[in-house]
Amino acid sequence: MEKIKMTTPLVEMDGDEMTRVIWKTLKDELILPYVDLKVEYYDLGLTHRDATNDQITIEAANANKRLGVGVKCATITPNKQRMDEYKLHEMWKSPNGTIRSILDGTVFRTPIIIDSIKPVVKNWKKPITIARHAYGDVYKGVEIVTEEPGVAKLVFTGESGKVTEVEVQKFKGNGVLQAMHNTEKSITSFAHSCFRYAITTKQDLWFSTKDTISKKYDGRFKAIFEEVYKEYEEEFKKLGITYFYTLIDDAVARVIRSEGGYIWACKNYDGDVMSDMVSTAFGSLAMMTSVLCSPDGNFEYEAAHGTVTRHYYKYLNGEETSTNPMAMIFAWSGALRKRGEKDNLPELMRYADCLEKACFATLNDGIMTKDLVNLVEGAEVKSVNTNTFIAEIRVRLEKMLNCKCGCCC
Repeated sequence: MEKIKMTTPLVEMDGDEMTRVIWKTLKDELILPYVDLKVEYYDLGLTHRDATNDQITIEAANANKRLGVGVKCATITPNKQRMDEYKLHEMWKSPNGTIRSILDGTVFRTPIIIDSIKPVVKNWKKPITIARHAYGDVYKGVEIVTEEPGVAKLVFTGESGKVTEVEVQKFKGNGVLQAMHNTEKSITSFAHSCFRYAITTKQDLWFSTKDTISKKYDGRFKAIFEEVYKEYEEEFKKLGITYFYTLIDDAVARVIRSEGGYIWACKNYDGDVMSDMVSTAFGSLAMMTSVLCSPDGNFEYEAAHGTVTRHYYKYLNGEETSTNPMAMIFAWSGALRKRGEKDNLPELMRYADCLEKACFATLNDGIMTKDLVNLVEGAEVKSVNTNTFIAEIRVRLEKMLNCKCGCCC
């Protein structure tokens, strides 16, 4: 078949370790044979970020803003161990945090569900979408390790010259400090994104913070959501959907008792943790879609999981791995579909639909990576390695793309 044409490039952000290896394989096997792929490529591998003083991450994010659609592989956020392992010049911040700060908006994460894998929480019958604020909090935090007694203060100096000062702690010995921030502009964009997504998908929206403890910081989040909701209240009523606020500990209890089928909006760190909980309870971290939607209509698709370090070390030793590539495939399908929507390319959108359906067809035929096999109930399954799994998807994808009647996808 003739390759599907693209008119505008999308931004490709390469990553680290095992996901980087699989990223190339799935491109070679599932995309390049069928799509005349146009990308602006940015290598966000840790060594290259270190060599560029992490400017490559900023360049990639700005390219995403310029071109409107990006797709990102999983990357390493270094700690002390990684600094030593990679001989880094600096303990670089999370590349995801940098990209999200530049693009702003909200990350929506939804589990990929198949009938043969039942959620650990037995009463969950529908997907739970985590809407994660994509700016600020601990991801833009600054920290100090103190090495002597002293006084810590939080100080704000306004442009008018007015100074607001609060004593944080009188240290009698060593300690640690952290300051974090957010902006009303970003919180407001977060609220609008959540309400619009709820209307688009016709789902209830839950929002949770801890404003009883963080009365000013979390309290401002709560107040802004209430203010923004007034703009959408009539539309919510027409659709028969609801907006619900509660404390995050109460929200966790309610989520566990629920049937699912709603959007759960969380602050940045809360969303990071809760999306991992939800994806694992539904099956696997590798079975979670993730898309960053910015207020000005830009999109970045990524895998919600990490770089699969343990499998990478096995790969380097020449051992076979059975790493689940589903989230990475769906990042590509989502980005290509969105590129097709923006550029009015129905064939590209159809290809993205076929790719996802080929993934589901493979799983429903009982062909799975090792992480899913033990989760299956009431069906015969076959555990395969990563390359075989991708090859099986390709067989089904090719059949769907060559189907003349259009019934396959």
